[in-house]
Amino acid sequence: MNKRPVSKIVASSLAVLTIAASQAAMAARDHISIVGSSTVYPFTTTVAERFSRATQFKTPVVESTGTGGGMKLFCQGVGEGTADITGASRRIKESELEMCNENGVDVVEVQVGYDGIVLANAKSAEQFELSRKDLFLALAKEVPNPDGSETLVANPYKTWKDVNPALPNTEIEVLGPPPTSGTRDAFAELAMEGGCKKFDWIAAKKKEDKSAYKAICHTIREDGAYIEAGENDNLIVNKLVANPKALGIFGFSFLDQNADKVHGSIIEGEKPTFDSIAEQSYPVSRPLFIYVKKAHANVIPGMKQFLAEFTSERAWGEDGYLADKGMIPLPAAKRQQVVQDVRKLNALSNLAKKQ
Repeated sequence: MNKRPVSKIVASSLAVLTIAASQAAMAARDHISIVGSSTVYPFTTTVAERFSRATQFKTPVVESTGTGGGMKLFCQGVGEGTADITGASRRIKESELEMCNENGVDVVEVQVGYDGIVLANAKSAEQFELSRKDLFLALAKEVPNPDGSETLVANPYKTWKDVNPALPNTEIEVLGPPPTSGTRDAFAELAMEGGCKKFDWIAAKKKEDKSAYKAICHTIREDGAYIEAGENDNLIVNKLVANPKALGIFGFSFLDQNADKVHGSIIEGEKPTFDSIAEQSYPVSRPLFIYVKKAHANVIPGMKQFLAEFTSERAWGEDGYLADKGMIPLPAAKRQQVVQDVRKLNALSNLAKKQ
């Protein structure tokens, strides 16, 4: 008698459990549950409100948990108590995709637009003009030795003028998101690393020891110059108004919505604007995503209709209501491709396939 391989039996059993859990979710919950990025949150909330007004479905419940926190909740498994969608202000990590897959979660990736990360301060204060190298030297835990040797020292810089004589003689005080935030991850990769690799001897370490290189470039100082201000970007804006000497890190949409209170620093000659981010000339820009639980798409009421609304031209198009909120649209051809992928609900098997 032929025996089925154990791996196939386990896979088959998992599939049955996934279907059963999904059906249980449908029976027990009549609304869409969304978690994730604080940057993606206002866009998702806007779509949720439009969706509920235009359909008979209940308004999706949207929670701002941060990108990393959202991934943990999303990847817990399938069923009533787990999220259907998570927003992310960076791409899913390989480790997160593995966690999802190990828990029976098939992930559908949906890139929804672009965003820029800004370093802003109160309009009552002077607008900064910075380079990514300035940002690395100001905020890294360890920096190249000021004596010119190829060694690292604990960050000695107290003022912006210490970092670059052309900058103001004011204390380095930056309010930013915590490690669970996709904005923090993207800032470390795009701004900090962008400045870090300007030092050739550090850049060379990437081939020798990638982990060591990343630790140097991505680790933010912990001596009070960088202040974790939580996931609430509106709170950061209010603190900047109250303290004109401080700068804050958040997504472009919050700058756009608070243009009467704060202005964004010019980075390497580029102002953070809708056009500069869309053209990718602003050096600290990033893609935005939502990730969808495939097993829930056919059983949670309104899931497919919600995805259709999010990826409609009236929502994410060049003249759509999300652009009015500050999200930078994808190029037209890219939007068409994403719509096709969403309709097929193609699961993400590995990250290399969609680079």
